[in-house]
Amino acid sequence: MIMIKNIFSRRFLARGCQILSQRGIASLSSLPESHQMLQKTCRDFTDNELKPNAGKFDREHLFPRDQILQMGQLGLMAISVPEKYDGTGLDYLAYSIALEEISRGCASAGVIMSVQNTLFMGPILDNGTEKQKEDFIRPFVSGEKIGCFALSEPGNGSDAGAASTMAVAKGDRWVLNGTKAWITNGFEANAAVVFATTDKSLKHKGISAFIVPKDSAGFSLGKKEDKLGIRGSSTCSLIFEDCEIPKENLLGQMGDGFKIAMKTLDAGRIGVASQAVGIAQASLELAVDYSTKRTAFGKPISKLQTIQQKIADMALRVESARLLTWRAAWLKDNRKPYTKEAAMAKLAASEAATYVSHQCIQILGGMGYVSDMPAERHYRDARITEIYEGTSEIQRLVIAGAVYKEMA
Repeated sequence: MIMIKNIFSRRFLARGCQILSQRGIASLSSLPESHQMLQKTCRDFTDNELKPNAGKFDREHLFPRDQILQMGQLGLMAISVPEKYDGTGLDYLAYSIALEEISRGCASAGVIMSVQNTLFMGPILDNGTEKQKEDFIRPFVSGEKIGCFALSEPGNGSDAGAASTMAVAKGDRWVLNGTKAWITNGFEANAAVVFATTDKSLKHKGISAFIVPKDSAGFSLGKKEDKLGIRGSSTCSLIFEDCEIPKENLLGQMGDGFKIAMKTLDAGRIGVASQAVGIAQASLELAVDYSTKRTAFGKPISKLQTIQQKIADMALRVESARLLTWRAAWLKDNRKPYTKEAAMAKLAASEAATYVSHQCIQILGGMGYVSDMPAERHYRDARITEIYEGTSEIQRLVIAGAVYKEMA
């Protein structure tokens, strides 16, 4: 299998980004050749490896181990990791395009890829020491090892600054106590980026970030959650009971945890938006295909004006969400502020995924309601995109806050 990083040289990618800056983002055909090749490579992989198996992963709650390893061989599990750490070394727009295609075939594989790239590797790349990058980036790029991100807790939900998990320094060790909830990849993860309070008196400024290997003494897992959707990915609690890690596993500086978490979530929202666009695109394709083959009143239902109106609205929302997502990725790649745009992309794409998958079921009618067709899976998978990495309600607060600040 050809690795993506062998297809695209740095010079080729740099030239592609220059072209992109000159012509803007209008559609896939307006993207640089490098990004179009990436999209085709991921689409072929998705059609051959993910779409035929996604239903089984969902029904049986199976982690797609073989497919994740193949994605690692392709370079998708470390797509924005620099080549010096054996990563693919591509930009965030490339990551968004690739993640959309993967999620179009299997939303579970998409979220596994998203957590690995943005939530686990992202903060280590941005804040880690060279030793931390060697220990927790290089061994993970192949997909043989998986990482996770532990911020949420049973009692705080969207209040990221209220971490009740505590970390206390004892000699040359940190000792962690507490529970993290709703952790994607938790069962398979070999290490976690964990946020814990090191100084309660400082509130959110007293939160620090740590890298915790799964084999650390005092680290255990809660039950695997039985979920509505993305059932091929695991979700569980991480439990720390006098869990000891080396002092050197502090990520960044003491008190940097909240800042690291917020920056990581900004990038993560681009990933969730890309996943949601992939789910919406899959729903649109299914609805179009079915409507051209299903006949009623002596003609394909695609000829009915009511169906055409639904398809038009679905396509509009997919394209709008995609362009917002690409814009957020482009801003990140060009080191411009993108917090508002990432929130807009995540909000628009997640709500588009819910709407489009809903309309797909309506177009399929009874066939949309049974598990013989993937429409109902797309609908179930779409729902979580409005919840994790910041609910739609939180995204609206972020957007409104940014707008007021800009116009003050």
